[in-house]
Amino acid sequence: MKIGFIVNPIAGMGGKVGLKGTDGPEVLEKARKLGALPESPKKAKIALEVLLPLKDKIEIFTYPDDMGEEEATQVGFNPIVLEDKNDRGPKATEEAAKKMLDKGIDLLMFAGGDGTARNIYNTIGNKVPVIGIPAGVKIHSGVYASHPKGAGEVALKYLQDEDMKTKEAEVMDIDEEAFREGQVTAKLYGYMKVPFEPELVQNLKSGGIGSEEAALDGISDKIIETMEPDVLYIIGSGTSTRPIMEKLGLPNTLLGIDIIKDKKLVASDVNEKEILEIIEGKKAKIIVTVIGGQGYIFGRGNQQLSAEVIRRVGKDNIRIIASKNKLMSLGGRPLLVDTGNEEVNSMFNGYARVLTSYTAESMEKIKGL
Repeated sequence: MKIGFIVNPIAGMGGKVGLKGTDGPEVLEKARKLGALPESPKKAKIALEVLLPLKDKIEIFTYPDDMGEEEATQVGFNPIVLEDKNDRGPKATEEAAKKMLDKGIDLLMFAGGDGTARNIYNTIGNKVPVIGIPAGVKIHSGVYASHPKGAGEVALKYLQDEDMKTKEAEVMDIDEEAFREGQVTAKLYGYMKVPFEPELVQNLKSGGIGSEEAALDGISDKIIETMEPDVLYIIGSGTSTRPIMEKLGLPNTLLGIDIIKDKKLVASDVNEKEILEIIEGKKAKIIVTVIGGQGYIFGRGNQQLSAEVIRRVGKDNIRIIASKNKLMSLGGRPLLVDTGNEEVNSMFNGYARVLTSYTAESMEKIKGL
């Protein structure tokens, strides 16, 4: 079996520093100046390690250096490295996919976000199955596994089971500039084939069912009513947390992280470093919601709330809010935590209380990836 393996080395770098993506050289440079570090290489290695039992039975075609060669070699494979033009970015990803397609690959694994999925789609279409290793800030597409190890597990099952079916999954992306201004304008670009493994491949991001205004109104009242004096409240991104800020008469960063204390704004649209500086030596709590249709509470669109931030705040100081409709959209699947740190992820295994209205809570299964 022939496997294509592509890593977008800059995917996800904008997350912890609050840039909501890294599309474009100017944004990438800003991310680096803010201290952003590569996220996708380590996640790509987590996925590829799962395939080590097939090391002598598969050929891995990849691109030089940090686009796959380094990750595959560090894991223990001897990949076939294709020649490139010393480029990086979208064109390099598309060129790599084209060359791998010409080599007759049976499956393409790639690490990145929605922009990377678009690049792969532009070349691959639905010609061969793919599986995405989630490493970007924006992951609305349905071609990604629910977590990096899951991508490897999906690939392993597909390579070992000749009868494993594939399904068509959506390739979605949003306008990053509009995203930074608080507007989500997602567009469907097409479909790619992915191995059908519903427990490991994430759903397309969903926005809830029906009107949620009454539920969110009650949730925000309860949160405000129970706020403690002299405690920092880190307000997560999303429309479910927005009513809290609106009721307090404070500006809200819809797709970023804000911090308040004593019902007054402390800082807006903060990144990981700023959060850690502000909460140093102080009591803090996190208010976070659930991504509808997917179930993530950490690791998708709110990477500023990193493993280190969660450690400092403490699991017992995290409050999860979501309407019953949003929880129903999960179809019984657990809430998910994917911080990139297994120790922190595992802290959440079990059950968690979710505030669903002013008077009601729901016990939901939660899983660290």
